[in-house]
Amino acid sequence: MCALFKPISIIYHLSPKRRKKNLQMRTEKLFFCILLVFFFCLEFNRGQNNGKTLVDVGVVTDVDTSHSKVVMLCINMSISDFYSSNPQFETRLVVNVGDSKSDVVGAAIAALDLIKNKQVKAILGPWTSMQAHFLIEIGQKSRVPIVSYSATSPILTSLRSPYFLRATYEDSFQVQPIKAIIKLFGWREVVPVYIDNTFGEGIMPRLTDALQDINVRIPYRSVIAINATDHEISVELLKMMNMPTRVFLVHMYYDLASRFFIKAKELGLMEPGYVWILTNGVIDDLSLINETAVEAMEGVLGIKTYIPKSPDLEKFRSRWRSLFPRVELSVYGLWAYDATTALAVAIEEAGTNNMTFSKVVDTGRNVSELEALGLSQFGPKLLQTLLTVQFRGLAGEFRFFRGQLQPSVFEIVNIINTGEKSIGFWKEGNGLVKKLDQQASSISALSTWKDHLKHIVWPGEADSVPKGWQIPTKGKKLRIGVPKRTGYTDLVKVTRDPITNSTVVTGFCIDFFEAVIRELPYDVSYEFIPFEKPDGKTAGNYNDLVYQVYLGRYDAVVGDTTILVNRSSYVDFTFPFIKSGVGLIVEMTDPVKRDYILFMKPLSWKLWLTSFISFFLVGCTVWVLEYKRNPDFSGPPRFQASTICWFAFSTMVFAPRERVFSFWARALVIAWYFLVLVLTQSYTASLASLLTSQKLNPTITSMSSLLEKGETVGYQRTSFILGKLKERGFPQSSLVPFDTAEECDELLSKGPKKGGVSGAFLEIPYLRLFLGQFCNTYKMVEEPFNVDGFGFVSSYIKTYVKIALNGERS
Repeated sequence: MCALFKPISIIYHLSPKRRKKNLQMRTEKLFFCILLVFFFCLEFNRGQNNGKTLVDVGVVTDVDTSHSKVVMLCINMSISDFYSSNPQFETRLVVNVGDSKSDVVGAAIAALDLIKNKQVKAILGPWTSMQAHFLIEIGQKSRVPIVSYSATSPILTSLRSPYFLRATYEDSFQVQPIKAIIKLFGWREVVPVYIDNTFGEGIMPRLTDALQDINVRIPYRSVIAINATDHEISVELLKMMNMPTRVFLVHMYYDLASRFFIKAKELGLMEPGYVWILTNGVIDDLSLINETAVEAMEGVLGIKTYIPKSPDLEKFRSRWRSLFPRVELSVYGLWAYDATTALAVAIEEAGTNNMTFSKVVDTGRNVSELEALGLSQFGPKLLQTLLTVQFRGLAGEFRFFRGQLQPSVFEIVNIINTGEKSIGFWKEGNGLVKKLDQQASSISALSTWKDHLKHIVWPGEADSVPKGWQIPTKGKKLRIGVPKRTGYTDLVKVTRDPITNSTVVTGFCIDFFEAVIRELPYDVSYEFIPFEKPDGKTAGNYNDLVYQVYLGRYDAVVGDTTILVNRSSYVDFTFPFIKSGVGLIVEMTDPVKRDYILFMKPLSWKLWLTSFISFFLVGCTVWVLEYKRNPDFSGPPRFQASTICWFAFSTMVFAPRERVFSFWARALVIAWYFLVLVLTQSYTASLASLLTSQKLNPTITSMSSLLEKGETVGYQRTSFILGKLKERGFPQSSLVPFDTAEECDELLSKGPKKGGVSGAFLEIPYLRLFLGQFCNTYKMVEEPFNVDGFGFVSSYIKTYVKIALNGERS
């Protein structure tokens, strides 16, 4: 043993590979030395425990594994700590180890040997659920309690053996936090990936039921053999890559998970868009996984067993680090520690009476080795005592409920480059919360996932939540054709970036399409391909563009594509996202000539003449009634004539300076004031109307009038309108195409006599854009053609609908 403590500097003269191997061998030897020291101390205590009853218990474990080394250290530390704290107890546990050699049959042989030769009163272990499946039958036959600290498969619970106790958490308990995570992010499909044994299959029934409760489908189950090669793992990963589902739940051992995720990283399944959720079967052993595998797991979510903090646990961790600085303490070690403590308490409380085994009485017949073990007389009493043991252990509250421990909290972690990062917790009754002291009632019903969990780094270092579903394109993107327009680019605009030489597509139709894609519950990879010639000009009209989908050049068309019957015969359209139609716009004329005598136009010439005569007559009448006794109306004839005119027209502004004395003159003036008031107000209103608004009238009122007169009309180039106009009887010679709104304005303003047009036909969305630009000059007078509107084009829509309907029926 002393050779182990020689200076190890000499090994640095070796190659790095041999140096690492030598260090590993020395570390393993050091573990065995530590275990020998513990067993030596126990044997020494056996000799010192005079008057104490020694009780043999067994431990079935895989001796050569790292897990076993940690567990054995924790078991021996538990015995040492327990009896140091309780020296008055009359019993002392004696640990007898049986090596299962990482084999199911080996575990059964080890258990049989411990019961037959050591007559152990209870067995701690074994390590795996498959091994426990065999040992349960042995414990049942011999009445020896089997206390497992690591067998988590729910299948073991279904065996309903009273002599099997689980000092750990059953895997089905973590189904609820998994369900809560999937529901929180709204994923609709999940593919479970599990190991092909009792451990992997045990969780599936509970998981399936839980996902059905929230209407989540399991379209496929990926089963990985425990001894799968890298090639077999790659084949399964490629199957998963070609499926639309992007949410995967992994339930396997940590060593297999390491190889699995390294291959997943190599094949591109750790890119943005993928979701990976790990059960605690991997997360609890994350410290045992090498750095390469942990880096490959970046972005993965995990369910971790929550161990509540306590002073005793902190002291134990501190002592562990000082004794074994290079050994990572696992949750299974803590459970083994608590299980050993519970067994020591139960044996002390059960007493030491009748600790023998009763042999088979009928020796005349051949019996199996299992039957030859006999029955433990101490087992039933020990079992009942174990079920009542309750204390605060290192791993939390220790109490058996229906033969196993019951968790109430799980920790949710996110794997990053440096390891794991806690992002929240799942609490029974509260669901997902950021902190343990957070209550579900404090979270609004309209909350987002960020109110329940902390920041998450997704695979590929993505910050946005993956959709969980993606159309399988086998590495290819959907080819989306877009029209190349020279006018009305508010709807679709194709430009070329001179720096990157890349195509940039913008416009309302593009924004609407991208908004729809963002709302889909799955990801769609696509690229926009303009329908243009090498010189940058459009490659044809919209019928030609739609036909490219039928030919297979494009997978879909996004743009201002009108839904027509002839197009629907060979491609599919979505529901219309813009109401459309065809409108006729014409130029409007103003009948009012706007010149320097505009102020005269509010009144007709007859009314102007009548008003002037009335003013003069009123002035003369007042003079006749006032000139004899009113000095203001007397004097020389010239003065009296000017007074008559001045008084008559000053009443227009209600400010005559001459006084009126006669009663009849006053009555006449009052009546005249009223008439003048009405006349001036009418004049002011009419003049204001002429100055502020135009009475625009269209030059053409209908399409039929254009046909009757044989007028020239314009239409949008590359549009279906040309065919519609020909169907209505317009000759080709009377049809003039245009591209932009400016060209349309120029044709309409010229008129047919100067080479222009009398009217123009545009689709309603473009017509509204045109009128928004030239609202004071033109007007839509008729909507002669009705269409279904703008829609997106694809040849896959009917296929997807059939698939969806078949899925609903199934």
